[in-house]
Amino acid sequence: MNPRYLFLVILWSLGIIPFMGLAQENDPVYSTKTEKIKEVKLGEFAAGAAVEINPLAPAKAAFFSAVLPGLGQAYNKKYWKIPMVYAALGSSLYGYLNSQSAYTEFRDAFKSRRAGFMTDKYYDLNNSGLIPGVPDISDSALQKAQEQAQDNRDLALVVTIGLYALNIIDANVDAHLKQFNVSQDLSMRWSPTLEKTGIDQHWYTGVQLTFRY
Repeated sequence: MNPRYLFLVILWSLGIIPFMGLAQENDPVYSTKTEKIKEVKLGEFAAGAAVEINPLAPAKAAFFSAVLPGLGQAYNKKYWKIPMVYAALGSSLYGYLNSQSAYTEFRDAFKSRRAGFMTDKYYDLNNSGLIPGVPDISDSALQKAQEQAQDNRDLALVVTIGLYALNIIDANVDAHLKQFNVSQDLSMRWSPTLEKTGIDQHWYTGVQLTFRY
């Protein structure tokens, strides 16, 4: 063996010089490529470190909206959604309460009729006088009005529950999307390359494409 090579091997085995690193540092192509890789990795690390991820944020937002509608939107700092949440829930809740009131009124009047009374307000709406057996609104009409009010009440209840659940889902999804990292650096770069590849270790030219997203 060449004494020079033997000397280098001994120094490398003792940790005095990084034998492979020395050979690679003397290669300008390898050195340039290494710097590029380090630059990309450092950029990616810096971009990732800038995003603070809280895995419990979506659960917290959903919990807050479940306790008080709109509170999860406030937690996500989507304050403009709070009036929309209360407008939607308020409208459906108003429809439910209004239909429930109408249902109770028609039901009580119908039960009074079935009991033989003529004291309900629908018996003599036109103030034409109480005529037994000739009400202004018939018993069958009262029954249909009662059933219609009941259907409207049940529908309003389903809509209210759906909007309440949607308020929770919206807060949860918003909290997830706030932590979705989308870099503003969207670009593609190309550069010529000269590399030594293959078993024969020949030099080859090519083009390198770098995508940043």
